[in-house]
Amino acid sequence: MRIVDILKLVASVLLCQLAGFLGSLFTTPAIPTWYQTLNKPFFTPPNWIFSPVWISLFVLMGISLFFVWRRSDHPQFKPALIFFFIQLILNTLWSIAFFGLKSPLLGLVDIILLWIAILLTVVHFLKISKLAGVLLIPYLLWVSFASLLNFSLWILNR
Repeated sequence: MRIVDILKLVASVLLCQLAGFLGSLFTTPAIPTWYQTLNKPFFTPPNWIFSPVWISLFVLMGISLFFVWRRSDHPQFKPALIFFFIQLILNTLWSIAFFGLKSPLLGLVDIILLWIAILLTVVHFLKISKLAGVLLIPYLLWVSFASLLNFSLWILNR
């Protein structure tokens, strides 16, 4: 791998981790306070699981972005990149809506849009790099679960 590729890979992963870090600025303070008081469904994972899962997913997203970036000459590159950045922004906005604004309803609206954006990103990434698309499948699955959890939290705490 060339030095340029290594730099692209590092930049891609750091960009995704930055989105996660920004979201955590809203999430972390709300967990021991507001989130702790919510009625939760029986399938709510323990709090400690979220951080390693999200860090791992952001790494996979970064690697996926790298594989697409290496194919910047592909005709689907720009649309794929647009969907990728939309989902990355929506991901950060979810933390702001759900934890920052303490609104499961706004979080639910955002996470539905996020799920759609991830699906569109996967579809576009698959056209450019099969591996890039496949690397986003765990993210789509986790956000599917998180959507159910968000919906349940909204229902239980209306």
